[in-house]
Amino acid sequence: LILAGVSSIAFASACGGKSKQEREIANKPQPTLDSTYYISYMNSDPKLKEHTDWAKKFYREREYRLGWFKNNVIVPQAMEMLTMISKAGEEGLDPKKYQFKDFDTMFANLDAAKSDSAKFTTIQKEIDVALSSTYFVWASDYYRGVVMPRENKEIEWDVKSNKIKLHKALMTVLNERESKYSYASFSPLHPDYARLKSALAAYRKIQISGGWPKVSSSPKLKEGQSAPVVSALKKRLGLSSTDSSFNAEAVSALKAFQSAQGLRPDGALGAETVKLLNVPVDQRIKQIILNMERWRWIPKSFEEDYLIVNIPEYRLRVYEKGKEQLSMNVIVGKTMNSTPIFSDKMENVVLAPYWNVPASIVRDELGPKISADPGYLDRSNMELVDAKGNQVSPSQIDWSSVTRENWKYILRKKPGPKNDLGDVKFIFPNTNDIYLHDTPHDELFSQTKRDFSHGCVRVEKPLELAEYLLRPVGWNMSKIQSTIAGGVEKHVKLKQVLPVYLVYFTAWVDDNGNVHFRDDIYGHDRTLAQQYFNEVSANVPARSTVKGNL
Repeated sequence: LILAGVSSIAFASACGGKSKQEREIANKPQPTLDSTYYISYMNSDPKLKEHTDWAKKFYREREYRLGWFKNNVIVPQAMEMLTMISKAGEEGLDPKKYQFKDFDTMFANLDAAKSDSAKFTTIQKEIDVALSSTYFVWASDYYRGVVMPRENKEIEWDVKSNKIKLHKALMTVLNERESKYSYASFSPLHPDYARLKSALAAYRKIQISGGWPKVSSSPKLKEGQSAPVVSALKKRLGLSSTDSSFNAEAVSALKAFQSAQGLRPDGALGAETVKLLNVPVDQRIKQIILNMERWRWIPKSFEEDYLIVNIPEYRLRVYEKGKEQLSMNVIVGKTMNSTPIFSDKMENVVLAPYWNVPASIVRDELGPKISADPGYLDRSNMELVDAKGNQVSPSQIDWSSVTRENWKYILRKKPGPKNDLGDVKFIFPNTNDIYLHDTPHDELFSQTKRDFSHGCVRVEKPLELAEYLLRPVGWNMSKIQSTIAGGVEKHVKLKQVLPVYLVYFTAWVDDNGNVHFRDDIYGHDRTLAQQYFNEVSANVPARSTVKGNL
């Protein structure tokens, strides 16, 4: 009804056969707003009040002229915005949250007031501010997020924020300024978000059709055999053939499913695979929506060159000029020592590094060992020094009283093959004291779940990463390896700092359209869900489809 109202008014005002009063309205100067009008309007409603500053900036920049009328006719962008809002469910948002103004009545009143210039102007002003306020409420959720991490201490997310200026975005919508971002078409800022949106639509179709069948465990099932469970498995995997034969097509589809879940693709119906096959579609829908929300927190665009670690995926990628150049497995912090989510800039690569043991590990793990065994440091290739690098005897320390606050020494392991940091570490100075580094325990990278560290990120191919990063300053693999073999710590500064993002996405869609899910290893999905779904009811079915494996 709202959309029909906008369309009819725009058409009636623009077509021929206008009355004398209508011609007078169309030809008269458009009214302007008094600042007290829209400020009072916004402040009168709690849901609008927080967006008053956007309204101030928007109307101030246009010298208080109306934004949604041209020649006293409502511009087409009003209908486009209201159409977008009516489909907000496709974004995991609730359209009702943004349909708080009765535009049907307002548009009807405007149409009825054509013969009364003063009344027409009054209604125009109200409609204009109502449309602007509607945009700011919707755009804030759509572009910046429903749950604001920096305003909510329970949400762990310290990645630099999306600094979108909503009044500028609205000016772009109204064709009053140009932008490299897709505000004018109301489109997502990130392709990863758009792919998740398509996945959400596909999973809601599955939900509407009753979900997927339950699959039973059958770990001894081999390719070529037949079993009743295979029919349900094929239906679950979306295969056209649903007979009971565990044929090559079924095995291949099962392996693809396992890969998309972060499992080892062995083609066996083991307990872990069956557990993930039987995750309810409703749960997957919520997981997709939560990860769409996280994309709203990401900056409007990444830099051309950057490094990103997706913690639940245990994966690192390096991008150059927007294209992936390197990719490798990583090991992240265990639950009790979770890797923090933040962004910073890498400045140095350290070859043959010392490992400076954190005070918490000194207190909880190494202090008792050193206290009980005076020869522990020598056998472990470790040393104790003060802030100036002078040697300190471990017998001088009361190891039982060590705390983060009173620890003023440096306990460090010397460079070498048994150093916990391996041969290389990558420094991006931050208050979390987190960095990337090598490890002497390469065997751990073969595990599918790799949350073993104390919080730092161990990388699978450290020398390859070091060579890539140090090329611009004249280092090659031979020079890197010879420096490491020398056993003397060497800091090498990058030619340009490299943005680093440590993020947390438990659902995404790859370039081939395959939907991936990962475990919520730190419980961040659970925490976000408690807040997000209290704000949003997102049960509006969508229509589009997604290609690839679900």
